[in-house]
Amino acid sequence: MQRSALIILGCVAAVLATAVWFAASDADASSNPNATQSVATQASKTAALADLSKNKAENSNANSNPNSPLSAEGQRNRQEQLVFWQGRYERAEQVYAHYRDSTRYPPESHPISEHPDQVRPFATIKEDTKLRNAKGDVVAGIKLRTTQERVFASGADTVKLTVAAMDETGALLPITITSAEARSLAESKTLTNIVQVPLVFDDLGQGADSVAADNTFSTRLAPAAQGFAGYAGTVRVVVKINAKGQEGVAQFDVVYSPEVPATWGSVREALEAGSLNLYVKAQVKKAGRYVVSARIDDANGVPFALLQFNDEVAAGPAEFKLHLFGALVRDKKPAFPLRLRDVDGFLLYPDRYPDRAMMARLPDVVHTTARYSTDAFSPAEWTSEERERYLAEYGKDAETAKTNVDRLLVK
Repeated sequence: MQRSALIILGCVAAVLATAVWFAASDADASSNPNATQSVATQASKTAALADLSKNKAENSNANSNPNSPLSAEGQRNRQEQLVFWQGRYERAEQVYAHYRDSTRYPPESHPISEHPDQVRPFATIKEDTKLRNAKGDVVAGIKLRTTQERVFASGADTVKLTVAAMDETGALLPITITSAEARSLAESKTLTNIVQVPLVFDDLGQGADSVAADNTFSTRLAPAAQGFAGYAGTVRVVVKINAKGQEGVAQFDVVYSPEVPATWGSVREALEAGSLNLYVKAQVKKAGRYVVSARIDDANGVPFALLQFNDEVAAGPAEFKLHLFGALVRDKKPAFPLRLRDVDGFLLYPDRYPDRAMMARLPDVVHTTARYSTDAFSPAEWTSEERERYLAEYGKDAETAKTNVDRLLVK
């Protein structure tokens, strides 16, 4: 900036000097006609020099002004903006594409590969942990292995439980069950009666126990038949064991509800509007919001789709509509006939605990569809007001970023 000021002051001084010189020259010219042409020539040279000085000053000012696009700093700023908007454009395009692809199918009909935890919903829950004593301290050198048939139970449902101990190599150890009981847990500040009943774990190969003398002890919890018929909440099973002279504790939690809100009926299918709908009939005892999930395998037993129902249902005869979206079939091309399996459902209680009352499970294959040509299904992607609104907003973000990129590239 100091250099620019000095150059500008120099230009001003030159102009003033030229003006003084012109005044003197005019006086001489009036007395000397031959001097007129010389004065004009000198004036032209002086004007040219003034223009040159002005251009130098402007160029110097541009190089020293960080806001000028011609300055080095201006070039750096433009490059930084270009990098910023290019990155923003790339991210906006990714967000748009991800949302578009993830919402190609409706929420209730998706590839089961997106929900790996739902492929085998009725699989026994197995857990290996360190054995701990009643104080919570780890018992050195001994691990605990437990299995639990289910977490949620309703009505007459029963739950098989097993317990075993292992050494560090994974070999099962002989154990003794010193005590086992099931008890209710107080879930609120309201005074309630605590239910507490003894349980029997054995290794006799009878009842709940599959193999005798294999060092795995088993029992079957039946809440409705063991004193919990009027209780809704968590039933905790506490098992005290002894392995290699060391005491330890195993613990299981089952969320129980005495009511069964609806019972299942048969299944019918219909090819409608380019999609396959499977209607699972039910007799609804209690109205409310029901959530139903079902799995679809192809003819070769390969898991294909997860279908879900989530809606309000009135009491009385009802049908839970499981919607297999046409574009999903067109995209994945499963082998027909398809098999509907492992159906589960519950009545949702959003404002209390337990937050659900379970319907009975429908394990294994429940229904086998007819054979359909893939061409019978619509390739159209799913659409909704919300989806179109989000796509428009994400598209607008990408377009704004692209406009700025193009603007900066032109400069």
